[in-house]
Amino acid sequence: MIKYAFSRPTADAAETTELFEGYRAAGYDGLQLKWGQYEPYLNDPAAFVERYGGLPGAASALIAGGALPAGDSKERLRALYAFAAKIGAERIVYCHGVRREGLTDEEIAGFAPVFEEMGKEAQQHGLRLSLHHHHGQPVMHRRDFDLFYGAIRNSELVGLTLDTAHLVKSGIDDVAEVITSFAPFIDNFHMKDFAAGEFEILGRGAIVFDPIFAAIRQIGYSGWMSADEESGGGVEEGLTACIAFMRAGMAPTIAQGGG
Repeated sequence: MIKYAFSRPTADAAETTELFEGYRAAGYDGLQLKWGQYEPYLNDPAAFVERYGGLPGAASALIAGGALPAGDSKERLRALYAFAAKIGAERIVYCHGVRREGLTDEEIAGFAPVFEEMGKEAQQHGLRLSLHHHHGQPVMHRRDFDLFYGAIRNSELVGLTLDTAHLVKSGIDDVAEVITSFAPFIDNFHMKDFAAGEFEILGRGAIVFDPIFAAIRQIGYSGWMSADEESGGGVEEGLTACIAFMRAGMAPTIAQGGG
């Protein structure tokens, strides 16, 4: 069963309040939080729980970034695991903040063991570590997916948050093929539209989503699907438009036996 989430950066306290107060009413099962929405509570998880603990799915995922294995990236991730477990989060969506430019095939594949190491530690906290591929980061081009995930020995340790717009922005037009090829790793979707170099509200950009939704149904996906709304539009507008678009896209067609 698909669980729908919403993710959006917020500019100030008023937008953050609107986000937390509005997602359930709009029909979402949870939020996938940006760094600024949970970072103030890192040293006081009880305060987060006191404020938001009554909202189901309020921290279904925490989106974070780092440069594994460089510097203190491991320790920062371990601290995040401890926090995430205390507030009831399910997964860490990790943006790998290393520049793609100049990396060799061996270096891209070489990141896999450290992700497996940290994925195993995530499991020990009752969490899932999911790589968010990203334009300009190590897993960017279609070949990079083969290199990195081909070096992952256990798909239970490292998931894949598939972002539709970052695939297209990176020059990968056949999003459906990536979905079917990497289905064993996909544990989260970030649904985002894209046109003329800009992110758009779902359904208002240039990405053709029909084959994407068809591929998601084909693999029998059951898990989180989050609108990753980074168009700059209003909170309420994004909440309303994105849930309608995702639900319509995932609705069974008559040809598939639906009514």
